[in-house]
Amino acid sequence: MALPPITENQKLEEAARAGWLYYVAGKTQDEIAKQLNTSRQSAQRLVAMAVSKGLIKVRLEHPIKRCMELADLLQQRFGLLKCEVVPSVPGDADSVVGLSQAGAAEIERYAKSRQAKTIAFGTGRALRACTNELTNMQCPQHRIVSLVGNIAQDGSASRYDVAIHVAERLGARHFPMPVPVIASAQADKAQWQQLTHVKNVHELALQADVYFVGVGDLGINSPLHLDGFITQHELAALEAMGATGEVISWIFDSNGKLVQSDINQRVTSVALSTRRDKHVIGIAAGQNKVPAIAGAIESGMINSLITNESTAEALLHL
Repeated sequence: MALPPITENQKLEEAARAGWLYYVAGKTQDEIAKQLNTSRQSAQRLVAMAVSKGLIKVRLEHPIKRCMELADLLQQRFGLLKCEVVPSVPGDADSVVGLSQAGAAEIERYAKSRQAKTIAFGTGRALRACTNELTNMQCPQHRIVSLVGNIAQDGSASRYDVAIHVAERLGARHFPMPVPVIASAQADKAQWQQLTHVKNVHELALQADVYFVGVGDLGINSPLHLDGFITQHELAALEAMGATGEVISWIFDSNGKLVQSDINQRVTSVALSTRRDKHVIGIAAGQNKVPAIAGAIESGMINSLITNESTAEALLHL
């Protein structure tokens, strides 16, 4: 039986995927041919088509059908306000390539508003990668505010402070949270929160028009542990309590409930209460983060998601 003819839209989908693999994921034409189960010559033609048809402009301009289907399924399954799924890098399900570009594009959508916006940011590696993809702009009308402290317990600055890098790229005003991520004692936290400038940043964050946050997992390689905010002993205690993940250092279990830990009493970050009137966009991917992402959605700390194909599929199979 003869195979049905390939439609123009199917050709564009193949070209878009080939262009993404070549220009974004950095794959060779031989690797693309193997991934798409075609010849090297066909892969070369698909990459050329992606350029000639305007599908590739550094970021992917043509939606891939499977990604759109997964985004719709996730939105329905978890009641998300917004969901975007980007292609996974073959052989590297945890890669932030593509994820960072999609996040940057979403940030720029708000930045392009002529009306003044307050845009709030958490921290983390995926969010930090997004800042590298931002276009340099001049948006003095906007305010960029930090949701999380930008200082480690030893007084050093956080390597993954996102808000300052966003503000630099957008030419906007920056409002940092000038306190440690986790206080040494509850009394210290209470004292800092009475400082006028800290109170002002908290109040400004609560008035934000949109929130962008990362989602962290817990484990020996978790950011909170690797960056020195919690000790291995504290990490073990959290895992014994059923802790699954964290958003701006607030630690929760698989049901999305904050764990009853002394650490959560010392977190200085803005409290992300459940809300449906504004987008709280989580940007995260990776098999090890699947339970954390599900818990973050269940908690209401995020109500929108940008992730990749393999993570989306894993979330749907929970």
